Amino acid sequence: MTYIQTHKTRDIITTINSLGIDTKKNFFGLLYYQLPGMGVPSFVESMNMKPGDRLFDHIDKAILGCKVGVAVFSPRCCDSYFCLHELALLMESKKRVVLIFYDVKPSQLQVRDNGTCPAKELQRFRYALEEVKYTVGLTFDPVTGEWSEALRMLQKR
Repeated sequence: MTYIQTHKTRDIITTINSLGIDTKKNFFGLLYYQLPGMGVPSFVESMNMKPGDRLFDHIDKAILGCKVGVAVFSPRCCDSYFCLHELALLMESKKRVVLIFYDVKPSQLQVRDNGTCPAKELQRFRYALEEVKYTVGLTFDPVTGEWSEALRMLQKR
């Protein structure tokens, strides 16, 4: 399941999307626990949602209500319909989006047609990825990178 955080602090509302299961237990967790120290409290969707809540309704409302989005990309992020949907909605909303590329380069991100997604959705996802490729983001290599440096770079954004 995809994590999403929303919080309103004065005039700042932030939504964070971890676009890939391969970042959920390392980089994303560190980010989630460090943001409150940066003045941006965050929450996991499982804490905000109740049994019976509609997943897309909740996620879409949080994304559309935010002023700043943070998207963490990983090598497997384009394998998930949910991740691509969230990214497309973030990019379509024309809000500021801070992009973090975890162990992946923007040029490596591709939508694959596995036959389960309508052509209109595939086009929507491809457009969002094109927008990402032309947006300045932060990169992090888990082999050579320093976690604290990645957080400092994010804080500057």
